[in-house]
Amino acid sequence: MAGCKEYAVTVKAKERVAAVLPVQEQRLPFSNLDLLLPAVNVGVFFCYKKLPAEQNPTTFATTVSTLKTSLARALVTYHPFAGEVVTNSVGEPELLCNNRGVDFIEAYANVELQELLFYNPDESVEGKLLPKVEEGVLCVQATELKCGGLVLACTFDHRIADAYSANMFLVAWAETAASKTISLPPSFRRSLLTPRRSGSNDSSLDRLYVPVSSLPPMAPPPSPDQEAAVSRIYYIVADDIARIQVAAGGQRTKIEAFTAYLWRVLSRTARPEDKVCRMAGVVDGRSRLAPGGEMAGYFGNVLSFPYGSLGVDELKDMDLEEVAEVVHGWLRPAATEEHFRGLVDWVEALRPEPAVPRIYLRFKEGGLGCLVSSGRRFPVGEVEFGWGRAVFASYYLPLDSPTGYVMPMPSAKGNGDWVVYMHLLKSFLELLEAEEPPVFRPLTADYFLAVAKRT
Repeated sequence: MAGCKEYAVTVKAKERVAAVLPVQEQRLPFSNLDLLLPAVNVGVFFCYKKLPAEQNPTTFATTVSTLKTSLARALVTYHPFAGEVVTNSVGEPELLCNNRGVDFIEAYANVELQELLFYNPDESVEGKLLPKVEEGVLCVQATELKCGGLVLACTFDHRIADAYSANMFLVAWAETAASKTISLPPSFRRSLLTPRRSGSNDSSLDRLYVPVSSLPPMAPPPSPDQEAAVSRIYYIVADDIARIQVAAGGQRTKIEAFTAYLWRVLSRTARPEDKVCRMAGVVDGRSRLAPGGEMAGYFGNVLSFPYGSLGVDELKDMDLEEVAEVVHGWLRPAATEEHFRGLVDWVEALRPEPAVPRIYLRFKEGGLGCLVSSGRRFPVGEVEFGWGRAVFASYYLPLDSPTGYVMPMPSAKGNGDWVVYMHLLKSFLELLEAEEPPVFRPLTADYFLAVAKRT
């Protein structure tokens, strides 16, 4: 695969956008589930083609004005994104909602949309189109391309919001730009995640999460010859997703079958010293805690990170249906109200000592590991500000972790295809690309410009 076209980005302006109406300063405590998330930033970006003048006569200046004006209005409702993280009296992080505002960057890139190789976002996106959060909890960058297209990118503090919450905000921002009523008002009621007085929890949580005090000393930096993880973006056509689901027995969900498929391939990259292979998933607890209730609009983190372990040799001998059954077996216990209530209680019993998901860390017994998130509710078709739908969009999260990270999202085509962001060892990615019949196809301009022709 050819390298990404070299191009330069020029920052034209930078300002801070605050809520348009006065917001009373207040402190919003982190919930017990927020406290489980490490201090990492998450990137997300949307690409829009330049429409013909008769369809969209706006200039980049008027586009930016629309974005900033609607952002200032959206922050009245989503005021946590205009705040900053501070430390409370017991040393825990919490959110100071002081309307400091969101850093908004205007930029120009001397590259055309079709020349951007999003297959390799480490070169085409990182440090160019995606801003860094230097202060506050959210940063936005709008970049005009040489062809007149637009890349709108946001970076946010994961401790403040999970992908579900970020998606809510992005849709609300677009609705505000269109002078629509926000369809899903956010709830910041931390009492929805109040620990129970009985404080009971299952012992399985001691396996999934670990207090920071029990972690070993900081590991030495990797040696220069150690293989590094890289980011890639692929697309998977709907027929291949269906084929994998059928091969997994037809009874498992698409995401369970997909996870099982990855798990089997991962085992084939094992080194002689790797005896164990782990696969993790991400479960959103909103529908488990209150189906159809206020949790549907809850803003914050409501996630759990269950995982399973199999011996490398054992995994290689299993067929896809057997592996999918194992995936279902460790996902199912976490997809319950009791699991999430117990997790809230578990964190409460530990506070103020912090804890982290075990799958993020290096296991003392070694082995391979991968975490499959689920961005399948990514609203790629709903983040529309008045100049057409995005022709391509993706999250970007190069975790500094020994565990790989994978996030499938719906394609902008809306035809059942997936776009898949991956941050994994290059050897694993090369093996995925070599699979026959092919499943993971490197994302190219031909793919997303085919979307542009239809929109």
